Amino acid sequence: MKDLLVLLFLLFCFQWGAAQQHMPELGDYERFMKSKTMVVMDDVLMSEFNMVIRDIMERSWSLTPFEIISFKQFEELKDDPELSFLMTSTVTFAKDRTKARYNFISLLMGEPGAHVRTMPDLCSLPLAYLRVEEASYHYKLEAFVLFIQRHVQNVLQNPKLIGENGFKQYQGKSSLADKTLLLTREDLASDVQSPEAIAAVYPYAFKIVSREEVAEAIKRQDENAVFLHKVGPEGTRIRARVYKMLVGAADSKLYYWDYGMIKHVSDDAFQKRDFKRLK
Repeated sequence: MKDLLVLLFLLFCFQWGAAQQHMPELGDYERFMKSKTMVVMDDVLMSEFNMVIRDIMERSWSLTPFEIISFKQFEELKDDPELSFLMTSTVTFAKDRTKARYNFISLLMGEPGAHVRTMPDLCSLPLAYLRVEEASYHYKLEAFVLFIQRHVQNVLQNPKLIGENGFKQYQGKSSLADKTLLLTREDLASDVQSPEAIAAVYPYAFKIVSREEVAEAIKRQDENAVFLHKVGPEGTRIRARVYKMLVGAADSKLYYWDYGMIKHVSDDAFQKRDFKRLK
């Protein structure tokens, strides 16, 4: 059933430039604050999202009351304007010639006669390419849940964050000088996989760590930690987009955001040029 969302999302609105049929308005964010948030479980067996999301919500969700529901219940409830929905979905960008399919986490508002492609999208983040294992991102979900809430609060204070380029306005607003950048070796380009190579182009504190160490920093909300989230094809295709984000483990700030098309497998990584931009 969830695979049917691929067709529904062809023209769905996302922060990264997909064709938009229903851009959220400030009133949608204000309506969200009075809503109950329904967390929609994936309609697939052995979903890691389903295994961890309840604990994450109980620990880190604070803006609205919430309830865990099935995808079937979502179909029954999505027309209710007093409900909001946190869910993962399959996405294809209408103007993307690669026809790549992504897994996103999105915060949507219910509305009468709702279709998934037109529901107000308050915040969406790319998790991974569709065929990439959930293990590459599920340990970061708590930080994304925190970021989504922070973004809603920021929009209520600054409506200019609404729109295709909203996330770009976070760029350069916060310094990494007093933070420790947590990096996993599998996300790094081959020429920056050693501490010496990184130190040559990046002036601030960093550590090359395991996924488990990133998860622990997020769970304890380490105020000094910022982690890398890279969304790439991971060998599933060649011509594709790669998204790169640096997110605060505790403050959920977006410290860096960039994306671009890759031509070679080796481009699917955080590159030396990315480190240089962080100065």
